[in-house]
Amino acid sequence: MLKTTASNERPASHLFYQSRLRRPLVDRAEGIYLWDQDGRRVIDGSSGAMVVNIGHGNRNVLDAMKSQMDRVTFAYRLHFENEPAEELARRAAEKLPEGMDKIFFVSGGSEAVESCLKLARQWAVATGQKDRWKVISRFPSYHGGTLGALAVTGYAALSEPFSPMMREMPKVPAPTAYLDRDNLTMEQRGIKYADMLEEKILAEGPESLLAFIMEPIGGASTGALVAPDSYYPRIREICDKYGILLIHDEVMSGAGRTGKFLGGDHWNCRPDLIALSKGFASGYCPLGAMAAPSRIVQPVLDAGGFQHGFTYAGNPLACAAGLAVLDEIDRLGLIDNAAAMGEALKAELVGLSKRFPFIGDVRGKGLLLAAEFVSDRETMKPLSKELNAHQRMVDLAYERGLIIYSRRTRGGVEGDHFLVCPPMIITREQIGEIVAILGEVLDVLAEELNLPVNR
Repeated sequence: MLKTTASNERPASHLFYQSRLRRPLVDRAEGIYLWDQDGRRVIDGSSGAMVVNIGHGNRNVLDAMKSQMDRVTFAYRLHFENEPAEELARRAAEKLPEGMDKIFFVSGGSEAVESCLKLARQWAVATGQKDRWKVISRFPSYHGGTLGALAVTGYAALSEPFSPMMREMPKVPAPTAYLDRDNLTMEQRGIKYADMLEEKILAEGPESLLAFIMEPIGGASTGALVAPDSYYPRIREICDKYGILLIHDEVMSGAGRTGKFLGGDHWNCRPDLIALSKGFASGYCPLGAMAAPSRIVQPVLDAGGFQHGFTYAGNPLACAAGLAVLDEIDRLGLIDNAAAMGEALKAELVGLSKRFPFIGDVRGKGLLLAAEFVSDRETMKPLSKELNAHQRMVDLAYERGLIIYSRRTRGGVEGDHFLVCPPMIITREQIGEIVAILGEVLDVLAEELNLPVNR
């Protein structure tokens, strides 16, 4: 096996993804750590891409997968049903809001969102509402890389090259109340942002509107954005008023990461459709799901069936992994741990913000947390985009053995935030490891970019 650390010593790769960036070859992973082939240990402070909720190398999950591999790894759903898929659907429905009793399995988050959009449209057609086709979403937001999911994504850098190829959907501002400089209370701001949805519905024509899709707790595009509490019930009220379906994108915030099974559970939200993935199988197998109530599914099936599908939908191996992941979340009490450790980690990040005044906001819930850089806390003006501070933060952390995640905060054009989202198994001691590295990195970043530090 090839064993060199420096990427320039390795043969040219036939793989390509977003860029020419090369990284060391991974050798193994356990818990919150990964090792490269030269034995260097790295802390997975972002759970990959906010995926590995239960940590790496969980023996019970691996054993469940091996047991299923010994039986059958693939059986097409038109030919056979399989026990792991049936049981995982039942278990998932038990954890979801009441009435979400139908599950459609997919392989990832983009597929889950795409499935929600297509089921919503087919439901409208099946119930005599053929004029409803527009899906309102927020800006900024991220909902996936397929053209359908990208049409409801509010992230200019990702969507603009493909705009001639898709029908972009209407957008409303994300509830970035922390940026507002007005005399409103946070409760009033929440209502203000929710009412922007009603304004958009009226502007577009209520009869043409199909759904509103939102992340209950923001993902990478907004850096763990949490709306004021008043926002959530008002959104539900508006959707009900105009007969619009409410879709919750829980791809990143679901499966316990925020200290509840779903991000929306913090507000007892009642969505009409839910997209799940990432932590749902914790990276052990590609797996996602759309959850829907029978009242939406049955009319579609009665009208001739759901005209949609994927080869690996309900794959027995993937579902066996997902079922074992749910077992481990329950057995280890990981949702409660995510809540407790998230509170501790957030307090540490707030502490860092006192030392580094260019951290303008710390936000999130559970172990979906982010910190945003600014040049001025009073105005919340972002740092100059030419500094590329968010990427430099990631690179400095990686050099010191910590993986974190970052994005442009404001529509993908400017602004900087980094996310700290370790696996839900993390301990207080391990939080200390992460925070110590972050403090060192922020010191170096401040010196490099001439940013202020409170000594």
